Amino acid sequence: MTASLRFLGATDTVTGSRYLVESRGRRILVDCGLFQGYKVLRERNWRPFPVEPSSIDAVVITHAHLDHTGYLPALVRDGFRGSIHATHGTTELSRLILPDSGRLLEEQARFADRHHTSKHTPPLPLYTEKDASRALERFEPHSFDEDVEVAGLTTRFVPAGHILGAAQVRLVADGARLHFTGDLGRVDDPLMKPPRSLQETDVLVCESTYGDRVHPGTDAGPLLAGIVNDVCGHGGVVILPAFAVGRAETLLLHLSRLRAQHAIPDVPVFLNSPMAVNAAEIYARHPEEHRIRPAEFEAMYRMATLVRSVDESKLLNLRGGPAIIISASGMIEGGRVLHHIAAYGGDPHNAIVLTGFQAGGTRGDALRRGERSLRIYGRDVPIRAQVHTLDMLSAHADAGQLVDWLSTAPRAPRAVYLTHGEPHAADALRVRILRTLGWEARVAEFGETVPATATATATVSPPAANAS
Repeated sequence: MTASLRFLGATDTVTGSRYLVESRGRRILVDCGLFQGYKVLRERNWRPFPVEPSSIDAVVITHAHLDHTGYLPALVRDGFRGSIHATHGTTELSRLILPDSGRLLEEQARFADRHHTSKHTPPLPLYTEKDASRALERFEPHSFDEDVEVAGLTTRFVPAGHILGAAQVRLVADGARLHFTGDLGRVDDPLMKPPRSLQETDVLVCESTYGDRVHPGTDAGPLLAGIVNDVCGHGGVVILPAFAVGRAETLLLHLSRLRAQHAIPDVPVFLNSPMAVNAAEIYARHPEEHRIRPAEFEAMYRMATLVRSVDESKLLNLRGGPAIIISASGMIEGGRVLHHIAAYGGDPHNAIVLTGFQAGGTRGDALRRGERSLRIYGRDVPIRAQVHTLDMLSAHADAGQLVDWLSTAPRAPRAVYLTHGEPHAADALRVRILRTLGWEARVAEFGETVPATATATATVSPPAANAS
């Protein structure tokens, strides 16, 4: 029987990565992410999983970001009993990210209950910190570039760049080689080493986050310096919403280098993200994956004041500027950065700097599109602060880099499916691949099932309703 691949997420969106591989009666789920952004997407998190969780034999994770791991606690709570396979780096980072996600969900539910901002009585979290801890018990860490058996399928984790532990995943199912890019990093990333070249494969599932654009060739350093000098020179506060894993480290690296070059003033820099503080120790344990020299790594964290407690975080909202605050989340969807924006967003002397991709429907996307009022904790917060976007700080390969990476394959895959991109981005990459490489690629549809075969691609099955 031919193996099959079913798309359960990351279609028409950059969130909710979930791919189900079925082979010889076994089910392997590649990634198990949260849907984020628009309400219609977030509501998918509350629906029953498209297949019975207990019927899944194993989960394989590409990397630790929540759009790839964030549904694992719910999957385990609802009956999944298999193992979760990931690299050592992803396993270590998940021990930080998943419990933190559960805590935030519980806090949001309690806030909604106290302030009556939910239609539900009582409002409940999607999952709890305890659910996350139970999911972590099922992790089995693996090294890069080693073949391991997962539910009867040969599996290999291949370096993807992007963040620590991030992997491309290769599976062999019924003789067919399936390759999942996960989130593919950049060749010119200042923090992470470049992704490994594409090996010969039969079925490729490729991300398309930046499939419709090319990163500016401009160095982020001078632009960041210009913002800091302008804002801090007038006594203002620069708020840098940042993903706690990956982006926070990149920003500290840039600021540290600018400080060493005397390109920015010696103003306080606060890293207000306990997760980012703890992630630093994990990055330090894996120097083989990133480009930062030990001395520079130490300088980054010596420069910043590391904020851990809630009380310290609250004091930042009272101290004023000049100052630089790095805080999660990167798309302004939760965490301590919401309180900083509520405190400082109304003052035109301050600045909010968007430092990565902003998924549709998020507060970061609203600011990027020019909206100047954000709904934060049940009230509308006017935004009069400057808003800047530094797209060149993204840790994703852009359209040109994706095609360059694809061109490293010895020959074209038999089937290429584009996922993890909003509709325009995914289709733009499809066209670029056709015109540049002559390959036929298809944008995957939510719920559809396709054959995973080493021979010519067969007919695609339409999206299916929820069923086991």
